[in-house]
Amino acid sequence: MEIILYVLLGIAAGIAIGRFLLVKMFKNQEAAAQNKVKKILKDAENNAEILKKNKLLEAKEKFLQMKAEHEQEVNNRNNSINQRENSIKQKEQSVNQRLENFNRKDQEVENTRKNLEKQIEIAEKKQEEVDQLKNQHIKELEAIAGLSAEEAKNQLVDNLREEARTKAMMQIKDIVDEAKLTATKEAKKVVIQTIQRTATEAAIENTVSIFNIENDEIKGRVIGREGRNIRALEAATGIEIIVDDTPEAIILSGFDPVRREIARLALHRLVTDGRIHPARIEEVVAKTKKQLEEEIVEIGERTVIDLGIHGLHPELIRMVGRMRYRSSYGQNLLQHSREVANFCATMASELGLNVKLAKRAGLLHDIGKVPDDNPELPHAILGMQLAEKYKEHPEVCNAIGAHHDEIEMTSMISPIVQACDAISGARPGARREVVESYIKRLKELESLALSYPGVEKTFAIQAGRELRVVVESERVTDAQAEVLAADISNRIQTEMTYPGQIKVTVIRETRSVSYAK
Repeated sequence: MEIILYVLLGIAAGIAIGRFLLVKMFKNQEAAAQNKVKKILKDAENNAEILKKNKLLEAKEKFLQMKAEHEQEVNNRNNSINQRENSIKQKEQSVNQRLENFNRKDQEVENTRKNLEKQIEIAEKKQEEVDQLKNQHIKELEAIAGLSAEEAKNQLVDNLREEARTKAMMQIKDIVDEAKLTATKEAKKVVIQTIQRTATEAAIENTVSIFNIENDEIKGRVIGREGRNIRALEAATGIEIIVDDTPEAIILSGFDPVRREIARLALHRLVTDGRIHPARIEEVVAKTKKQLEEEIVEIGERTVIDLGIHGLHPELIRMVGRMRYRSSYGQNLLQHSREVANFCATMASELGLNVKLAKRAGLLHDIGKVPDDNPELPHAILGMQLAEKYKEHPEVCNAIGAHHDEIEMTSMISPIVQACDAISGARPGARREVVESYIKRLKELESLALSYPGVEKTFAIQAGRELRVVVESERVTDAQAEVLAADISNRIQTEMTYPGQIKVTVIRETRSVSYAK
């Protein structure tokens, strides 16, 4: 029990000692913590004081800097204000000086005005004296001459007017002669350059086509039993098929080149295929027509692309393609139109005009010859209406309608198209004329000139491109000869149809005859 008691006492004593030591340790830790806190607080106070001093220094520096900048800005503003004040003072001095000068000049002007008024009064008085002396002098002259001043003035004016008219006529004649010479040279230069720079081939087209075959046995198959095949072919194409004794050839006769081409292509297909009978003929002709229409559009598109023409209406393109199968006096219409378009472009370039519009008008100038229907209108007017319908430029429309003088020309492109059309048609070998119509035209030329009084003889030469008129010297003067040449050329233009141009030459000569016996 004692041992247990001692053990319990020892445990109690150990607990008391441990508690004491633990309390002491806690106190020591608390004291150390308080010291640490005090140290941290002291360090924080020191750091805060240092930071405060630094912030104060920075604030002072920034204040000083802002103060210096403000003072600099104030100084600059003061300097600017001083400069403006000086400028205002200078301007004020200048204005004052100008005002003084103006007042001085105003005074001078006032003095000058007064002097002028005095001089005017003196001049008016002198003028009155001069008028009196002039009237007195006129009365004395009228008494001496026996004419009034008005009558003398009228006579003088009439004399001066007649003299001026004579001099004006002489000058006009000189100017006209010089202008004709210069214009002729320039026109020849432009036309020659245009022709030389545009060289095209010329080929005459006929109203018949020749279809070549390998042997004469095919002729019988083309004719058919009792001629039924040839009749079906003629009915479908509208072309006369001539099968005669000509070896290895069948003649297709018709005035319409499109129908002739359809007949030729259809006949070629039939002969190649070998099946020739009325039903097959109608089928092949229908297919050929469709194919030819597509080819016509392709030809038109290729033509406008070659010429560099853009924005043309599809219907006009189709008509351009149809020109390939039309002819004018034997000249292929598409070839003629392409040639005229190139001529127009070259001539417009030489004259400084719109090349694109000129080329466009040249290509479309004969578009009125290839419509699907044939109204009773001149082809130029019909072509102009078609161009207007498809929204072509007004200058192009006018050039188309005026290239045969059906309407008045309103632009510079119109005479270019007319001249180029004449150049293309008048080339040797480009066109052919029936002999009868050619002879008739020459006779009409000579008869027209013979209808004038004083005309003795007329000669149509150079294939009808020049008309020489011999007049009687006793009845026609030199001045009247010029007027006669102009009148004859005007009548030819209005009353006759002809390709190119016709030169009218009036010849007047005086012969003195004497005999030595």
